[in-house]
This record gives sequence, structure tokens and C-alpha cells, in this order.
Amino acid sequence: MARSKEYDEQEVLDKAMRLFWEQGYEKTSMTDLVDHMGIHRRSLYDTFGDKRTLFLKALDRYGAFIAGNLKAGIKQAETAADALRFVFKYAIDDKDGCPSGCLLVSSAVELSARDEEADAKTVHGFESGEELIAGIIAWGRQNGEFTSAVAAKELAESLHNALLGIRVLSRTSVSREKLYRIVDVSMGLLR
Repeated sequence: MARSKEYDEQEVLDKAMRLFWEQGYEKTSMTDLVDHMGIHRRSLYDTFGDKRTLFLKALDRYGAFIAGNLKAGIKQAETAADALRFVFKYAIDDKDGCPSGCLLVSSAVELSARDEEADAKTVHGFESGEELIAGIIAWGRQNGEFTSAVAAKELAESLHNALLGIRVLSRTSVSREKLYRIVDVSMGLLR
């Protein structure tokens, strides 16, 4: 008779996601994962496959986690400008004990040149981020907050690029004041 799992699969996947987010793919060993996830090595292999497969699942989990948090915050915004500021603020400020930076950005830098599937997942995540920003821009244009002088897609690409740079800088000792100055200048594109 097969034994039932003694752990919540999504909970341990969240733990792996956070470890990869903090350390990156290469620096994270199977021993690190077993210790951090709190499951046996055999259970890890049986449930998630090898390290690379687990990492790809963690990337998917990260995308869903971030999208859910951003959409919830955007829903609470009264204006499109508030919604866009929330997106930038989310990239800058501490988030309930989550590592700084962005797992997608780190993965793109570390793996995209040599792993097609990791590249596809990071590109998809970046496209989703641009679409989210484009939706906010459309909202801002409808209520007269944002300019229509530049194509919404181009604005979304530029603002998303600034957001990715902020995600990188947020892993360093750069001051939050500097990051918020970057936000202010970037949002100036919308006037």
C-alpha cells in the first residue's frame, strides 16, 4: 500500500521558491532544498523530480504569487497612478519576509542564455508584467490621468524596464530614496 504524503505540496513548493529566490539556481544544492523544505530527499524526487524540474515549478509558483499580490493591491487603488505606484512600491519595499529582488530577473540573468525552458518562463513573466502595466495605463488614459502622446505598449515597455532595474537595485545597498526617485522620473513619462 502506498504511503500518503505527510506534507502539503504547495507549502513545500513555496519553501523551495523562496530558497531559489534568495540564493539562485546554481547556489542552491539538493541538500539545501531538502533541509529548507523539510522533506526527505526521496520525497522531493518523487514529488517534484530533479532540481531543475523543481526550479521550473518554483518559477511558475513565483509568477502566480507575484501576480496575485499585485492584482490584489491594484484592486484597492483609487486611481491608476496609485495602482502604478503600488506596483513600484511592491518591488522596493520588504514583503512579509520575502527575499529582495525578483526571482524572474535573477533567473533570466543566471539561466536564460543556456536553458530554453527557463528563458521561456522568464520572458512569459516579463510579458505578463508589461501587460499588467499596460492595463494600468489604459485605466489612467480613460480617466484622464495619463498622456496619450506615446503608444501605451511603448510606455508599458519603458515602465516595465524601469521596474526590472529597480528589482535588481533593490538587492543591493542602494537607498530606497534613490529607488523612489527613479519611480518619480519614470512615472513622469505618463504626464
